[in-house]
Amino acid sequence: MTASQHRCRFCDAPLRHTFVDLGLSPLANLNLQAGEEASEKTYPLIARVCESCFLVQIDDAVPPEDIFSDYDYFSSYSQGWIEHAKRYCEAMRDQLKLGPHSFVVEVASNDGYLLKHFVEMGVPVLGVEPAANVAEVAEAAGVPTEVAFFGVETARRIAARGRKADLMAANNVLAHVPTTKDFVGGFAELLASEGVATFEFPHLLNLIEKVQFDTIYHEHFFCLSLVAVEKIMASVGLRVFDVEELPTHGGSLRLFVCHKSASHQETPRLVELRQREKAHHLDTIEGYTGFAAKVEAVKRSFMSFVEQARREGKVIAAYGAAAKGVTFLNYCGIGYPTIAAVYDRNPAKQNKLTPGTHIPILSPDDIGALKPDYVVILPWNIAGEVRHSMAGISAWGGRFVTAVPEIRIF
Repeated sequence: MTASQHRCRFCDAPLRHTFVDLGLSPLANLNLQAGEEASEKTYPLIARVCESCFLVQIDDAVPPEDIFSDYDYFSSYSQGWIEHAKRYCEAMRDQLKLGPHSFVVEVASNDGYLLKHFVEMGVPVLGVEPAANVAEVAEAAGVPTEVAFFGVETARRIAARGRKADLMAANNVLAHVPTTKDFVGGFAELLASEGVATFEFPHLLNLIEKVQFDTIYHEHFFCLSLVAVEKIMASVGLRVFDVEELPTHGGSLRLFVCHKSASHQETPRLVELRQREKAHHLDTIEGYTGFAAKVEAVKRSFMSFVEQARREGKVIAAYGAAAKGVTFLNYCGIGYPTIAAVYDRNPAKQNKLTPGTHIPILSPDDIGALKPDYVVILPWNIAGEVRHSMAGISAWGGRFVTAVPEIRIF
């Protein structure tokens, strides 16, 4: 299929502009058992930008049921993310005066990491989570969870039970859903007339400015900006009325969304962000040119570091069997045995191999057996947390490395 034949998943305009081509890559969260390497599939990882609605999107989407029906990502393995969720719940309780009379729905609720805080507050909740293995963990933690992909049909089924949501949360899921209009249409169906929906996602402006190309992978069908998301919301009768800028995932937005007819007033910080995106030309094609060259420069820098370390006889390992690392290492073409091991706290990932690069995933408790000279922190957004929890590598002179947007050795 040529570029001219690709069409925007939201507005159906032809996609003629390539944002970045990252080559062939496997599914980022599909870690392998030993012996499965030969049957592993790879797919083109190309991001294009729509010149009509400026939605950045990934080519050759893999069907979502192939990705999310059984999933190795559990939110509760990041302490920083749990604390972020707790702060959000406390803020929403206070701002929206949530209590036993309220109803909170989280879409893509994962293992209950967020809703459990509302449960402890006595606020009725429902999680909607497509991965049955993850939903089972949430249920065991006391978080009512429906196993389903969210959209208009699911929303109508829940609303038919007689309750609409005072608060709906969608953290890092809007980019995961190829059927964007049906997905946000579900919020329009289930949200109470004066209800609030919040959407968190990594901000495209940060991705461009900080060369965060490793946040692009097949599970992320989109890289999102305010300019594109406002168009998506408007198409189903919703509007953005406020925004918070967050440090999570290298710089995220939390959009506050309501029905067009709701009384919530637009805030100055929303107006300011609109103006900033316009100043960076995110509402024109010019804002998206030149990114691929910056990505190539990051790759060359990392490969030079690896080559120098190998010449010096250094042992290189990595921390975090995260999707970011899969994109990064596959694009750089660096895997096992150059990277001797990846350490990860999540037992569901341990004793498997990383996608594409086939690096053994081990428990951080085992790092003393290898004593690597360098530990590359692949999920750079939690580098501070990792450096604190793994400080023991200094005992043998081990050092931490991050590679995006440039090589830094700690």
